[in-house]
Amino acid sequence: MITINNLHKKFGEIQVLKGIDLCINTGVFAILGPNGSGKTTLNKCILGMVYPDKGTISIDNKEITSQWLYRQKIDYLPQIANFPNNITVDELIKMIKDLRNEKKIDETELLDLFKLKPFLKKKLNNLSGGTKQKVNLLLTFLFDSPILILDEPTTGLDPAALIILKDLILKEKQKGKIILVTSHIMSFVEDISDKIIFILEGKIYFNGSIQELKTSTGQESFEHAIANILIDNHA
Repeated sequence: MITINNLHKKFGEIQVLKGIDLCINTGVFAILGPNGSGKTTLNKCILGMVYPDKGTISIDNKEITSQWLYRQKIDYLPQIANFPNNITVDELIKMIKDLRNEKKIDETELLDLFKLKPFLKKKLNNLSGGTKQKVNLLLTFLFDSPILILDEPTTGLDPAALIILKDLILKEKQKGKIILVTSHIMSFVEDISDKIIFILEGKIYFNGSIQELKTSTGQESFEHAIANILIDNHA
């Protein structure tokens, strides 16, 4: 369980998070909101990559401030992964396994799933954007951690890979994991999510199921419900 209390974060004069309160149990939670709303900052606070100015974050009832071991419970897919371009896919996988001290983990199943075996000896700078994203996804799902944070995981994926990703997320959910997802693809969000956390100007505007969101906005479709929030707050 992730518990967040009164979280604030400011960058210069810009107040990005303004008192976030959340309790996240197992399941798939989509963190949505317009650009600049605070989604990525919230994720990075959970990861310990950004330190909040005020408030607390606890994982399994243990505060994460000044801790680092808890990160072993989290697998993270960044929106943009910056790996060395001059190494091969095979070398990258071995490097990450070494860094995680998980040399015995077998990536064969994920290699087959994303059809990456033909690319193992290719350098990263010779791969298409979609193939790089499949490599990033392989590395994210490889270590079977109880918490997954996926920032725009659909970027560059073809329809077949998107179906594989959906199935993989739902499979991981069945293991009782916490999965946090940010995405601009509403059909993808609707297919995988148990709850929607909509952040607007650094505050939680909505926290509930997709059906509850539709009811509260008076809209029959999920996309229209999201659009309704944005229109109402820019009127």
